[in-house]
Amino acid sequence: MAKTDRIYKIELLIRHRGQVSFAQLLETLEVSPATLKRDLEYLRGQLGAPIEYDRDSNSYRFAAGISGTGSGRRHELPGLWFSEPELYSLLMAQQLLSGLGAEGLLSRHLQPLLDRIHELLGPGGETDAKALMKRVKIISALRRPVPPDCFERMGEALMRRRRLQIRYLTRARGEVGDREVSPQRLVHYKNTWYLDAWCHSRERLLRFALDAVQETRVLESRAKDVAMRQVQAEMDGGYGVYAGGTRQLATLRFSAQAAPWISREEWHPEQQGRFLADGSWQLELPYVDETELVMDLLRQGEQVQVLAPKSLREAVQRRLAAALAVYAAA
Repeated sequence: MAKTDRIYKIELLIRHRGQVSFAQLLETLEVSPATLKRDLEYLRGQLGAPIEYDRDSNSYRFAAGISGTGSGRRHELPGLWFSEPELYSLLMAQQLLSGLGAEGLLSRHLQPLLDRIHELLGPGGETDAKALMKRVKIISALRRPVPPDCFERMGEALMRRRRLQIRYLTRARGEVGDREVSPQRLVHYKNTWYLDAWCHSRERLLRFALDAVQETRVLESRAKDVAMRQVQAEMDGGYGVYAGGTRQLATLRFSAQAAPWISREEWHPEQQGRFLADGSWQLELPYVDETELVMDLLRQGEQVQVLAPKSLREAVQRRLAAALAVYAAA
């Protein structure tokens, strides 16, 4: 039985029975006397459990005025209770979430959770936790940093349902303009943060890259609420971060060499794939803008061929020809 399970069991036994002898605890927990003494000390010293030893009955009970059930001041273990494996899983999740933050912002907000997990694990568990963290590495390639103040204001506007005034760089046109938007949700995709928001100048839903936001101000005016079903329908139908427009269906054929890993990848939630007779993998997926899909196909090099539509096939051919021309000129 793991330590956290034993701690919970001790507290539960005393709560329901009123008092439990040392021998009964040993029999129930199936541990050594030294281990049981350490667990009792941890409950009292680290978690503040008001457990005291009664010499007359040779048993443990809650202090006077504290009850496990019924009337009187009741003792409860603090916060949610997790098993030891669950605590270690939370530690790994905390490290992953910290890596998603804007210049350590999420890491700072998650620090109280991390401190609480270390407290629950105890001195020995804290040493194990630090060792575990050294053996979990999160690599965030091509990450676009977002200023912490911008990220915090986005979160504030989302929670308070307030509008935002943003100064935004539209990279395709190289233009900077002011927008008033009603934030709907934050999106994290390929190590980059985006904001799905209702743009009040365009009167429609748009997706903004947070690293292209130059200034942010939370307004007191109430944000326009768009049903999440509508947000998902309009913003999630395309491929990658590109939303809006007419959906098309791409048909791709990956070589037999690439098929074993491509067949296990999710390129789009609505994709359909199957193995062909020669061992290659045919994949069909929807898209509304070919830009990002073309970039992902170029990364696959000679391992993929676009079968349809013709416009997508020609777009990939043009990019390949342009790249070849650069090398030929060099």
